[in-house]
Amino acid sequence: MMRGLVRATNPPARASGPGRTRATGTETAMLGGKTKGCGTGRTKPQPSGPCATMGPVAMTAPVEVGRPEVEDVTVPDVPWIVIVWNDPINLMSYVTFVFQKLFGYSKEKATMLMLDVHEKGRAVVSSGSREEAEADVFRLHEHGLWATMEKDGVGRDGGRGG
Repeated sequence: MMRGLVRATNPPARASGPGRTRATGTETAMLGGKTKGCGTGRTKPQPSGPCATMGPVAMTAPVEVGRPEVEDVTVPDVPWIVIVWNDPINLMSYVTFVFQKLFGYSKEKATMLMLDVHEKGRAVVSSGSREEAEADVFRLHEHGLWATMEKDGVGRDGGRGG
């Protein structure tokens, strides 16, 4: 007595057209009564074709992730300052005009900064991020003024930063 898969005894027959065969009884049983595989024109079922079913899919449960015990310490960005230095070439009225034009200072504020440059040798004309300070120094250079930038708090006490 034989148990298991029962094979059909139909021999393969030729389909209309050269080189095409019809499905045998075994193939027909495997295809669920269809003679072609899932409408793809194939005569045998394809395990990786469009009709293939997914096997068991492993599902993972969400994992709870804790935050690290390290404290985030945010260091504020130290602002950069732009310094204009005294030079023997530019007129005081021109320096005042440049401060008004580039920074939008009033005539009084621009005059006060110009007098600091003239009498003290330097004046801080702007402060901000490094990129802003670089842009200000570049614009001052374009207008012929001698300007530098440094981190706020550096250079006033011999470079000790305090």
